[in-house]
Amino acid sequence: MAVLVDIFLLIILVICVITDIKNRKIYNKVIFPALLAAFVFHFASGGWEGLSHSFIGFLIGLGLLLIPYLLGGMGAGDVKLLALIGALKGGSFVFQSFLYIAIFGALMALAIILFRKGVLTSILYYFASLKGGVRLPGGISKGSLTATYPYGVPIAAGVIACMFVNGWTVLW
Repeated sequence: MAVLVDIFLLIILVICVITDIKNRKIYNKVIFPALLAAFVFHFASGGWEGLSHSFIGFLIGLGLLLIPYLLGGMGAGDVKLLALIGALKGGSFVFQSFLYIAIFGALMALAIILFRKGVLTSILYYFASLKGGVRLPGGISKGSLTATYPYGVPIAAGVIACMFVNGWTVLW
């Protein structure tokens, strides 16, 4: 049964990553039916206890990204995707995944800042000028710090990393 949940989760993650990269959206028409399927599956396989386990995971996943969303640093689709992951895999898994998601998100943000057009060159020139005793204005532009990126990618990467750490192996 757990293998079915894992396969279903991977399919949802692939769909959400593609739409997030392509359109910068994680669609409700993907999340809501999957969420309903998660609740129905857990109720059918575990009764009220399974449903409550799923609902607690949903609330934990929702709560982890709710504050960043309310502060404007996160899209609603990202929040709903993490809530769906909690509903599918439970509260403990979604919290563990969140730690990996944060690491992948930070690495992706750093890469975007550094490899944005001209930023890395500007930083290198700035440090080279300091060595020569000249102080040139430079560094990271404000636009680089306010850039948005598809957070569905780090969510998927963090979830897959957590699955591997918890003993999941590729099925083929």
